[in-house]
Amino acid sequence: MTTLYASLRSDTVAPYIAASCFVLTIVLYGVSKRLYRRYPKAWLTPLVVVPAVLAVLMLAARIPYPVYFADTRWLMWMLGPATVAFAVPIHEHRALIRKHWMSLAVGVTVGVVTGVVGSLLLARMLNLSPDLQRSLMTRSISTPFALSVADTLHAPRDLTALFVIATGMVGMLFGELVLAIVPLRTRLARGALFGAAAHGIGTAKAREIGSQEGVISSLTMMISGVVMVLIAPLLSLLWNTAFG
Repeated sequence: MTTLYASLRSDTVAPYIAASCFVLTIVLYGVSKRLYRRYPKAWLTPLVVVPAVLAVLMLAARIPYPVYFADTRWLMWMLGPATVAFAVPIHEHRALIRKHWMSLAVGVTVGVVTGVVGSLLLARMLNLSPDLQRSLMTRSISTPFALSVADTLHAPRDLTALFVIATGMVGMLFGELVLAIVPLRTRLARGALFGAAAHGIGTAKAREIGSQEGVISSLTMMISGVVMVLIAPLLSLLWNTAFG
C-alpha cells in the first residue's frame, strides 16, 4: 500500500491528488446537505454521511488519513472564521447573556473540568498511549481551539481533529435523547448542554431545537474554547509533572 501511494505522490501528480481531496469534500458536503434538507433524518446529516463516504473512498484509493488531513488543511483553517461567525447571534441576544452570566460561567467551568478530567481518567483506565490521552483531553471544544491546545500539549493534530469531530457527532446524534431522559426544562440548560459537550456540531443541532438554545450553545462553546486555550500551559505543566 505504501509503495503504491508513494508512486502516486510524485511531484507531478501530488498537487492533483491534494486538489481532488479538497474538491471531493466540498462536493460531498453540498450534495449531502441538499439531501438532508429533503429528508431530515439524523443519520442523513452531512456530518455523518460525508465522513462515512470519504472514509470508504480514501480506503479504496489507499490514501492515508494524515495525507488527507494535510491536503484539506484549508478547510481546517476556515473553521476559525466559521467559529467567529457564531458571535453574530450572541451579539443579537446579549441581554439574555447578561441576565444569565453566572449560570453560564458555572456551566462552562463544570463542562471544561468534566471534559478534561473525565477523558483523561477514561484514557488512563483503558491504558491508551500518551498521544491518545493528550488528544482526548481536547475533544469537547471546537476544532480551532482544540488544535491550538493540542500544540501546547504536544498532541497529534490529526488525532485531535478526529476525536473532536467524533465527539461532536455523538453529541448531535444522542443529544436529544439525553434531553428526553434528563429533565432540563430551561432553554439555557438545554443549549449549554450541546455547547459544552458537542461544540460546533452540537450548536448546529441546538439551533434546530430553538434560537435561544442555539445562542446559549454558541456562547458556551466559544467560552469553553477560550478557557481551554488559556489553561493549556497549565495542563501541559500538570501532565509533565504527573506523567512526564
